[in-house]
Amino acid sequence: MNQLDISEAVLANEAALAGCSEAEIRRRVAGVADVMEGCIKRGLAADGELPGGLNVRRRAPQLAAKLKALRETEIVNTQLWPMVYAMAVNEENAAGGRVVTAPTNGAAGIIPAVLHYFRKFNPHATQERVENFLLTAGAIGILYKTNASISGADVGCQGEVGVACSMAAGAYAEVIGGTPKQVENAAEMAMEHHLGLTCDPVGGLVQIPCIERNGIAAEKALKLGTLALLEDGTDKKVSLDEVIQTMLQTGRDMKSTYKETSLAGLAITLQKKAVPVSVRVVEC
Repeated sequence: MNQLDISEAVLANEAALAGCSEAEIRRRVAGVADVMEGCIKRGLAADGELPGGLNVRRRAPQLAAKLKALRETEIVNTQLWPMVYAMAVNEENAAGGRVVTAPTNGAAGIIPAVLHYFRKFNPHATQERVENFLLTAGAIGILYKTNASISGADVGCQGEVGVACSMAAGAYAEVIGGTPKQVENAAEMAMEHHLGLTCDPVGGLVQIPCIERNGIAAEKALKLGTLALLEDGTDKKVSLDEVIQTMLQTGRDMKSTYKETSLAGLAITLQKKAVPVSVRVVEC
């Protein structure tokens, strides 16, 4: 046994497949990280409405400004920053800006947000760990792509936001000192709590609830990545492989109207008036 971290195994494998040095692989990964960083910065600096007709205003710049103001008054809420970073990326996506498909455009904000949070708030963040984060995230993503699906049209948003959250949680667990078992634990927990997530954006546009949903998933990834390090990861009742298969089966069972067709759920809220429903106490 070589006792490699997941990122080390991925690095060696990628170098062998590409027929180049590990240094070259790291250079390419660093380039991806830089694009993610640039997307967040553009999203935080932009303003105005997003195209498409829903008249959705960009929220990330104003939210970032309010968080900075709270910091100046010594009321610091770092937990909200990853949400704002993710929203900045997905507002860029909705506006046709440059994003990294990770693993899809609709879920592109989660991995950059968690990575940026690590860079900005973790005193032990280094360039090597930034690269290791993306190497580990990529390994987890490949497991989903190969053994299940990362398509909202195929398995719903669990295959997009759920997978991105799983990738980010596992990657974050590694760069803050997690073992491969703890990385797997973090990735499994992240998907476990996204099972059944539908893909039904309002009006068929990747804006509501997609932008905010990325923010929530980014914050969740950080918490689960941290939680995983409080345990050794060896006494799990559900493995990452098992939750991946469960996600696939859940997607197969999901009605097509809830899978990127814009025919049900939130997608049609603007097409009809709300129907009043009588809810009994026993149903709450």
